[in-house]
Amino acid sequence: MRNRLPYSVNRVSSFTQDAFKVDTKDDHNQCPSHMELTQNRIQKIWIPSKDDKPSMPRTCPHLANPPTVIVMVGLPARGKTYISRKLTRYLNWIGIPTKVFNVGEYRREAVKHYSTYDFFKSDNEDAVKIRQQCALATLRDVKDYLTEEEGQVAVFDATNTTRERRDMILEFGAENGFEIFFIESVCDDPNVIACNILEVKVSCPDYQDCNKTDAMEDFKKRIECYRMKYQPLDPDQYDKNLSFIKVIDVGRRFLVNRIQDHIQSRIVYYLMNIHVQPRSIYLCRHGESQHNMQGRLGGDSGLSTRGRKFAGALAKFVEEQNLKDLKVWTSQMRRSIQTAEALNVPYEQWKALNEIDGGVCEEMTYEEVRERFPDEFALRDQDKYYYRYPSGESYQDLVQRVEPVIMELERQENVLVVCHQAVMRCLLAYFLDKSADEMPYLKCPLHTVLKLTPVAYGCKVESISLNVEAVNTHRDRPEELKRGQSTLIRRNSVTPLTSPEPNKKPRIEGLDDTIYFLFLFLPYLLQIIVPGMTITSLSDFNSTRKCFSYLLVVDVQSNSNSILVCICHLVIY
Repeated sequence: MRNRLPYSVNRVSSFTQDAFKVDTKDDHNQCPSHMELTQNRIQKIWIPSKDDKPSMPRTCPHLANPPTVIVMVGLPARGKTYISRKLTRYLNWIGIPTKVFNVGEYRREAVKHYSTYDFFKSDNEDAVKIRQQCALATLRDVKDYLTEEEGQVAVFDATNTTRERRDMILEFGAENGFEIFFIESVCDDPNVIACNILEVKVSCPDYQDCNKTDAMEDFKKRIECYRMKYQPLDPDQYDKNLSFIKVIDVGRRFLVNRIQDHIQSRIVYYLMNIHVQPRSIYLCRHGESQHNMQGRLGGDSGLSTRGRKFAGALAKFVEEQNLKDLKVWTSQMRRSIQTAEALNVPYEQWKALNEIDGGVCEEMTYEEVRERFPDEFALRDQDKYYYRYPSGESYQDLVQRVEPVIMELERQENVLVVCHQAVMRCLLAYFLDKSADEMPYLKCPLHTVLKLTPVAYGCKVESISLNVEAVNTHRDRPEELKRGQSTLIRRNSVTPLTSPEPNKKPRIEGLDDTIYFLFLFLPYLLQIIVPGMTITSLSDFNSTRKCFSYLLVVDVQSNSNSILVCICHLVIY
């Protein structure tokens, strides 16, 4: 999808001093030097080439965040693939297109039947050639992903234990303008290694027809084959100019060297927050609220009778789980706090866990939104992840807001999070590796607890209904969008992630003294602008919002009555 510009632009005349002269003619049979702007929200780098098409340069030393290749380093059974997949899930979740390229999978394609650890001996020349060709084939796919498929980060998951192999990768990066970042996992704890082999390695395709004892022995001998040639990253001499992080003993200690850009700093930040200790994360929504029963969006209403019943059932469920050092987190909304208070345990409030801000649509039903803002209603259905409510938030904004919650969840052990539908969808999308397109449609029913248990390369999910009836607030993707994309486009529908705090409709009931004072004078203002129309009571407030919305649109077009518009903004939002 293309970025939406606040005006119609067909082509740019040239890239000289006249680069910003815009030709808005509709004739497409112009000189080939005219080009259409076709950059989308994922493509980070756009450089003109001779044939006037966006292209990637071979070297880009001036770019702040060039495509990055993350290179794993370490002996087998050190958690490299675990780190690769977990890191890829995180980067994709925050909006950085990332993909793992596991050399072992290429090797299994080349060698259909694995025999013994002899294949990994350094003096097995035929096997060495096969492994080298597999590595080169993987790098070719890495290049295609970063240059042709709009990827931003590729994870090269292999042992890469020799300087010769790492130097080849560095040369590959220099030739293609890719930043290279190494992650070395170092662990000498025999218990951790044995646990990793049993949990992951003996069940891999290499040992599908082998018993666990024989598989364990063969894999240990495979490790020794790599150990004979292993050359760790040297931060003091040979590798002092490289960018890398050493993860020592599963996060007990870290060594960080020459972090070069924003993506590398995010990677380091993430790796220093994760752990592998057994734990469970419980996610649930607040109990059914009064607004839920009325089908209203957002707001700050309290629990319904059934919602209070669920809070009691949740307290019993938590007690039955008998969890050690359970932490309970809630949002700062009334309905989630009331749910947590029924547990009779300490809890923490997180503003980051508040429900998505519906802006001007707060406390409306979907029918009211469709009636009052038909274009906004259609636009949200068209692209629910990127759509931002006027004066509110998008799911994309929400991901950025809840990222600190994800980081703290990764640091903790057993946690119960009592939150809201959109927030729970964002958290689930991270743990279940769901795409931005899937996220807004994940089912998070009321009065149901989801138990998440991290496993080797993913997360196990258990859905536990507490058998308290509640309304269904889920809204499926419209059928017409399943068949094809709509053509409705809103100017600036893709908005920056960081923006000034907008004026919003208060989530609390009532108006403050200043707004109420202005409200008293609205009849006189309306009589001046719309003769014969007045506001006689507070009950007319909602009915006049249409009038004000119309006045705001006129003001944008005519650039007049700015004082009145400012007053209207104070009252409406």
